Amino acid sequence: MAELTTIARPYAKAAFLFARDNSALAEWEKMLGVAAAVAEDPAMRAWLQQPQLSAGQKADSFAEVCGDALNESGRNFIAQLAEHGRLPLLPAVFDLFHAFVAAQEAFVDVELVSAQSLEDAEVERLVGSLKKRLGREVHVSTRVDEALIGGVLIRAGDTVIDGSVRGRLARLAEQLNS
Repeated sequence: MAELTTIARPYAKAAFLFARDNSALAEWEKMLGVAAAVAEDPAMRAWLQQPQLSAGQKADSFAEVCGDALNESGRNFIAQLAEHGRLPLLPAVFDLFHAFVAAQEAFVDVELVSAQSLEDAEVERLVGSLKKRLGREVHVSTRVDEALIGGVLIRAGDTVIDGSVRGRLARLAEQLNS
């Protein structure tokens, strides 16, 4: 996995710098998101592995599948990736691009996982606490996982805060077994 990230990083950085310099970060993030989804499709992955296809054919067909989601610059980027056999790296390029945007705009993506749907007031309270703790703007998504029993599991980048009943029970069991 680290190797894919290492290979994808220069492409993501180039796309980010181009988008930033052209005030098109949101547009590029949307384009790369669509391209990453297309690249993850099993049929597309199999099609891209056909050795008899030229880089130009792969780029043209890939861009055609993406349709209007790609502008001319996006199509050129896809052509460059195809030329170097890097189209399968698009999901990693998209993830890295998003991380560059997050660093530029000083925000962090946070996932709140709870046993039951959270009320809007609860989400706002958690977002406020996370803003203070992380010192950044917070973009939040929520998900329900009944296996948590109760409480909330918070994922913010590499940081995980497990305030779930399941997590507390696991820590208690670990202490009892020690």
